[in-house]
Amino acid sequence: MPENPPPDPTRDSALFLLIETLDRHRTLDAALHALPGGDGRDRAAAHRLAATVLRRLGTLDAVLDAHLRRAPPSVVRHALRLGAAALLFLATPPHAAVSTAVALTRRTGFGAFAGLVNAVLRRVASDGGAALDQLDPPRLDTPPWLWASWGEAARAIALGHQSDPPLDLTPLPGVSPLPAGEVLPSGSLRLPPGSEVTTLPGYQEGNFFVQDTAAALPVRLLGPLAGQEVADLCAAPGGKTAQLVLAGARVTAVERAPARLARLAENLARLHLDAELVNADALTWRPGRRFDAVLLDAPCSATGTIRRHPEIPHLRSPRDLDTMVAAQDALLAAACALLKPGGQLLYAVCSLQPEEGLARIKAALGRLPLRRAPIGADELPFLAEALTEEGNLRTHPGLWAAQGGMDGFFAARLIRL
Repeated sequence: MPENPPPDPTRDSALFLLIETLDRHRTLDAALHALPGGDGRDRAAAHRLAATVLRRLGTLDAVLDAHLRRAPPSVVRHALRLGAAALLFLATPPHAAVSTAVALTRRTGFGAFAGLVNAVLRRVASDGGAALDQLDPPRLDTPPWLWASWGEAARAIALGHQSDPPLDLTPLPGVSPLPAGEVLPSGSLRLPPGSEVTTLPGYQEGNFFVQDTAAALPVRLLGPLAGQEVADLCAAPGGKTAQLVLAGARVTAVERAPARLARLAENLARLHLDAELVNADALTWRPGRRFDAVLLDAPCSATGTIRRHPEIPHLRSPRDLDTMVAAQDALLAAACALLKPGGQLLYAVCSLQPEEGLARIKAALGRLPLRRAPIGADELPFLAEALTEEGNLRTHPGLWAAQGGMDGFFAARLIRL
């Protein structure tokens, strides 16, 4: 093999994504945005390859470490991970998986390790499948602190993280055309993983928007909203805003990041929906009026979206939760202050962490003029298993596993005294 192999856009880009996420601690979305331009198919293939490594990192390292006497440089380890992921999880022919990893090693200036990469991946090609049978991938691919925090549901959640997630759409009422897909009991339209939303029939017409089926549940817990004044705090990218408008509410959507507010505006424009958009920090926003309902989809650790953002377990730590919960408590107080007496507060987080869910509600009830409004089984008859004994909503990736799972969400409904 030549010392300077020709570029391989897929592997080169996948390596860039791993360096950005694992070494520089950037989100995968940010890394993709920074990725130099290229063919859309190459970018998609690089994303899939890198995401597979991130999703199965513990398992891949366990397989590779069995053949390594000492830790190689970070770039070489990434090349090994990419080759092993191609072999074990993406059905890449062994010759192609090994040769492209060796070429990547040479191309990045680590030619001295090319023989090591070749030897290790050949061993993985010959016995990696058997090695997997001796491992516990769900445990290996989940940081111990996350596994412990998820309790009895940990294995089901971790298994849900192993596969590429489907694409869920929320259709607008009575529109056509719509893509062909599975209609879930919740009413969401589910398409296979890898579906490109902008090419689907009805996208340009604004007939649907992307929203995981779990993310579509909280708004419906507010009940009939026709004619009500509703504040949607931390509103971007706007899926819940759209649901509120479609329910007949007069919606004020608040978002502090100008770029995210612009994205929300673009999404509503495509859907031909209208809301009052406010560029403000929900913590300090004082509109001079009170609302019938407030939806607070609070910033959080986002561990409920790991299957869509597989870098999250490698970027988060327990220390992050201290900052998150302090912000959530402050936002709950701000949301409560915006409500009329008797008004509804719907608190939601795309988190699996109990500190960001039930613990925040218990804290709010102890210091704010709020009471619980438990969610009844009749409100979500198709997903009764997601209701807690306190009357809150708790979804996770292990639910509806046969249909492709769902994101993790916590939601609680409260009433202003």
